[in-house]
Amino acid sequence: MTEAELYDEYKGVYVPKRLHPPESLKYYEDFTFRRDDVLIVTYPKSGTTWLQEIVPLIFSAGDLALVRTVPNWDRVPWLEEHRAVLLNLEQRPSPRAFATHFHRYMMNESYSKVKPKVIYVMRNPKDVFTSSFHYYGMASYLVNPDSADEFMEKFLNGKIMFGSWFDHVKGWLNAKDQEHIFYVAYEELIQDLKGSVSRIGQFLGKSLSPEMIEKIAENCLFKNMRQNKMSNYSLVPEEFMDQKKSEFLRKGVVGDWKNLFTEAQTERFDAVYKDKMKDVKFKFAWD
Repeated sequence: MTEAELYDEYKGVYVPKRLHPPESLKYYEDFTFRRDDVLIVTYPKSGTTWLQEIVPLIFSAGDLALVRTVPNWDRVPWLEEHRAVLLNLEQRPSPRAFATHFHRYMMNESYSKVKPKVIYVMRNPKDVFTSSFHYYGMASYLVNPDSADEFMEKFLNGKIMFGSWFDHVKGWLNAKDQEHIFYVAYEELIQDLKGSVSRIGQFLGKSLSPEMIEKIAENCLFKNMRQNKMSNYSLVPEEFMDQKKSEFLRKGVVGDWKNLFTEAQTERFDAVYKDKMKDVKFKFAWD
């Protein structure tokens, strides 16, 4: 199926119709944030599921009950996704945790006024592309990627869901309210998960003992999350995600792009990256 059949355009980017119908987008526009809300912001396939595991465990000081009994899309729901309308989020006690794939310019009036805490997760765009390529091939609500060459052109030009990776990252790096934003890279989580958990806990104002940090990090190892049916998307019907084609939690590694990219694709991607990110001063973990 085509983009016109599967996607709507919302504030300049594609969003899948089945996940983001007009009523859910309107729900987000009218949503009221609290100051102690925590918002996990990512471009798709950059570590959202990981943070949906880490943040609730920091809130619970390592108690595994929630992450073992509630699916991640309900424990840390996407505010723009159709499930949010059904969850009575206004009734949840503070602190609440949410996720979004929105660009900075897409945030609503309440966000700009209240300035909740944001954890912004970044990932090497080559690995984002690779993970997305496999994801688009197994999700029925997304346009099948066909060839890697064709999908790369769509990725580099922002013609996929939630638009351009480059614009997403630059928009959030240039946010004016950076005192409320914690920036972390997927690669940092891989390299030092315990240290990352500790730093995120400090940002959230939670004092975690070494034992708590150890327990949280152990539960959030990729191999352990992959076994948790509340986190691995195995509860999603096959008609939406065919995990026989590709698992949602596929590899969880750094550098898997090297197993997909040809030399020509690497040169093409690097040239666009160099041009689009030339004015960015931020030191990325993958550079």
